[in-house]
Amino acid sequence: MESANADLGLFQLVDEAGVFLGSGELPAGEDLLLDMYRQMRRLRILETRMVGLQRQGRVGFYGTCTGQEAPPVATACATDPGDWVFPALRESAIMLARGFPLATYLAQVFGNSLDVLKGRQMPSHMSGRSVNQVSWGSCIGPQVPQAVGAAWAAKLRGDRTVTIGFLGDGATSQPDFHNAMNFAGVYRVPCVLICQNNGWSISVPTERQTASETIAVKARAYGLPAIRVDGNDVVACFAAIRDAVSRARSGEGATFVECVTYRIGAHSTSDDPTRYRSEEEVKAWAKKDPVERLQKLLRSRGALSDDREAAIDSELTDEISAAIKTAEHAPPPPRESLFDDVYAARPWHLEEQLGELLRQGKPPSH
Repeated sequence: MESANADLGLFQLVDEAGVFLGSGELPAGEDLLLDMYRQMRRLRILETRMVGLQRQGRVGFYGTCTGQEAPPVATACATDPGDWVFPALRESAIMLARGFPLATYLAQVFGNSLDVLKGRQMPSHMSGRSVNQVSWGSCIGPQVPQAVGAAWAAKLRGDRTVTIGFLGDGATSQPDFHNAMNFAGVYRVPCVLICQNNGWSISVPTERQTASETIAVKARAYGLPAIRVDGNDVVACFAAIRDAVSRARSGEGATFVECVTYRIGAHSTSDDPTRYRSEEEVKAWAKKDPVERLQKLLRSRGALSDDREAAIDSELTDEISAAIKTAEHAPPPPRESLFDDVYAARPWHLEEQLGELLRQGKPPSH
């Protein structure tokens, strides 16, 4: 897969018509392909529902990854459960593919007692220790050196853990990107850095922030191998990320992966993309839809039929409806949880404050 110009070309295994372009067998078997299809369909249906809830005023904010489902789903399938993920905005669903409960995942958006973060983080900033996924920060890029630092710790301990650090194309213009890439190259840490290049840093097009021929070619300056991948081809993403993870786990150091993709929807529910990009551009990229591409591949191989597709959608719709109902109706976090997680052992002054809070009883209802 690696070549001298892997960071300048575009690695693709399945074209827009769903035709396999490689020789020999697909890098993923039928069961895995069907699982990836199911994960992407669940994400597509889920995000349509969540944007609807935001428009109804039932949640305050939501950030979707419509059109960018392939890289996170491929990553979930290409890594081990013990590997750590440091996401950006559009990779939270890796948690779901790793088995995190959907209702608990959605409770983070509502910020209630079912949320493992106890309502303390902004909506769409999901994380979970049970699936080794760290919360991302709204500042651009800080998770990249964090991922590299965690990989360095794993190397020092001598364990097999690989860390995955995600970033967008905009983060490559931040100092954190330089620091992370340089450190990863010098110390040969077991890390894979994945850039989802969707062409837009909110409203700034990629060509306005870099004169580099590609994002991936930037890795050369840091001594890192890199590959530029069709980010709407989940099979190519899986193969590239799987190989990069294997390389990191075997002690060969970090790899940089640029996934060329596109955000079909708004940056978030607070954004109006019609103010900075054309409808023609969106329509052109919609023809490269990653979910439809995998669907076409599976249909061409007899692994997916109308009945099976309808059954998958019905199952996912029921699952999502039940999870939303559970998440939405959970009560707020208890007030006393404010004192949790501040110190490993709660000091005396917080014990006093907690006691005072509990003596006051419940706040008056309005």
